[in-house]
Amino acid sequence: MATVKNYLSLIKFSHTIFAMPFALIGFCLGIQHDGIGRLTNHHIITFVLVLICMISARSAAMAFNRYLDRQFDAKNPRTAIREIPKGIISPGNALAFTIGSCIVFVVACYFINTAVLMLSPIALFVVLFYSYTKRFTALCHLVLGIGLSLAPIGAYLAVTGVFAWLPILFALSVVFWVSGFDIIYALQDEAFDKANKLHSIPAALGTQKALRVSELLHLLSASCVIIAGFYGGFHWLYWVGIAVFAGMLIYQHSIVKPTDLSKVNIAFMTANGIASVVFAVFVISDLFIL
Repeated sequence: MATVKNYLSLIKFSHTIFAMPFALIGFCLGIQHDGIGRLTNHHIITFVLVLICMISARSAAMAFNRYLDRQFDAKNPRTAIREIPKGIISPGNALAFTIGSCIVFVVACYFINTAVLMLSPIALFVVLFYSYTKRFTALCHLVLGIGLSLAPIGAYLAVTGVFAWLPILFALSVVFWVSGFDIIYALQDEAFDKANKLHSIPAALGTQKALRVSELLHLLSASCVIIAGFYGGFHWLYWVGIAVFAGMLIYQHSIVKPTDLSKVNIAFMTANGIASVVFAVFVISDLFIL
């Protein structure tokens, strides 16, 4: 019988570390927009609801991806150990978990505000549609990036009920950042994707050119947060955060080589986890301390 631990593994709960810090940035920008500059009871309730939305939407996306890709996962030696191929979680239960997570997401959106509720079907469509994209386009990495980029916009919208350019700039940074590191992660499956007619940048361009595309995307990501820094009038703590963020981008490209993919997981999880968390700490500190 599947346990909570099995379901957390199914959805790779630890990977929430990528988008969650940017959601917190969007949330804190929303508080600043309110002009209060401090947490109120309303903000605390909204924050809890935003967390529920983040976790449920991502859980739905990951469970659906595992459900849809179960036959490919079973054939790929790297992924054959996942819960569905191993029979730990049945395909039916994974699909039920997806549906349940979607319901939780929409209910949480209902209690936030009308704007968020009205946009919730679009958000779910984007994060679920990603699972199909590897079947027909090498741009699947960008779709994943767009899905995670909804975090800062959604969190800001949850607090304010309106759109603004600053969270959009952070969202664009997430699009390019996530797309770039997902390409690095996909290098592990280049041969498998080609053999099974699946689409990815590595499968389309090869390892070396794929790494160049990843570098370009990460350059664009860094550019977006730099533009956001000037546009938002941030102070020195923000720029320290950018230095760490950019440093982690450079680091992951320095350890992953076309002839040596042994450190892909370090680049994927460690470097990007540090990049997002530390950057968010400095941005939020800049907002409330300076």
